Amino acid sequence: MKLKSNEENMKNSILILLTVLFLSCNSNNNTNEMIEIKNNISDPLSSWSEGPSKKAIIDFVTKTTKEGSPDFIPAADRIACFDNDGTLWSEQPVVQLAFVLDQIKAKASDHPEWKTEQPFKAILEGDVKAFTEGGKESVIKILEVTHTGMTSEEFNQSVKDWIATAKHPKTGMRYAEMIYKPMLELLNYLRANGYKTFIVSGGGIDFMRVFAEEIYGIPSYQVVGSSGKIKYEVNEGKPSIKKMAELNFIDDKEGKPEGIHQHIGKRPVFTAGNSDGDYAMLEYTISGSGPRFGMIIHHTDAEREFEYVKPMVGSKLERGLKDAAKFNWLVIDMKKDWKEIF
Repeated sequence: MKLKSNEENMKNSILILLTVLFLSCNSNNNTNEMIEIKNNISDPLSSWSEGPSKKAIIDFVTKTTKEGSPDFIPAADRIACFDNDGTLWSEQPVVQLAFVLDQIKAKASDHPEWKTEQPFKAILEGDVKAFTEGGKESVIKILEVTHTGMTSEEFNQSVKDWIATAKHPKTGMRYAEMIYKPMLELLNYLRANGYKTFIVSGGGIDFMRVFAEEIYGIPSYQVVGSSGKIKYEVNEGKPSIKKMAELNFIDDKEGKPEGIHQHIGKRPVFTAGNSDGDYAMLEYTISGSGPRFGMIIHHTDAEREFEYVKPMVGSKLERGLKDAAKFNWLVIDMKKDWKEIF
């Protein structure tokens, strides 16, 4: 029973951390050279296996963009929304969580007291049990150190510096390289056909804004995510935005349709996700009038990426799979439908 309790504590702590990762403001990044994808004109989805999934995507885009088609969608209404973690890039481990932990380690030399002070001691020693036992209080302490009391420019620079070099513990690849090639092709294909592509993620809105345009081709103003409150200040005549230690909005589950309404103002006609956290967004999309497209990325490839054989933190996919046929959502089998992953 104790082991089970510890596992639940760990999950709860990580989920709390992810939901309160409210991150501050815009910047640019030069990671596009690492992962630039140019669509093949004759086959814009060349990393997709031939079959019903690829055909369904092409058929939908064709019928909704062809003048005179009964399913034609005006360009102004061609809104496509994508979850980020597990849909556009790999989410095991969650990239934002890796960023937070690395920031603590990087700042440790300036804080010798952390060697004996929890939860910092646990993080520096890799003691997951001690960290999770600290619960919400531990998470708040970490966020105060790594995500508050700084200007948007300072935060942006810390993200830029980190993502330029940080590597995945399993693959040895930079996180910025672990973007799904088939999804990049899909983003490009949709935009080439007059669709506007948006990220709608439970992750921090401004963490993603730092790199979204460079690695996905999605500008910062087309990113919707969780956020914290900010404050406008003028110090020594210099205006700035300062990040506050107070939650503003969580863009997950029912929050995703709410975020879409607040930030975009139109119901999407195309939506892709990978977990039950995206269920409400998919449901909201498909319930509109006219042609609609819902897609679920199912992680089934243990060799090239991960196989989600049981619910993983932040990645539970049960209800979505159960109701996919009911709503005519397309379930993408990564192992079968993608010829390449990264």
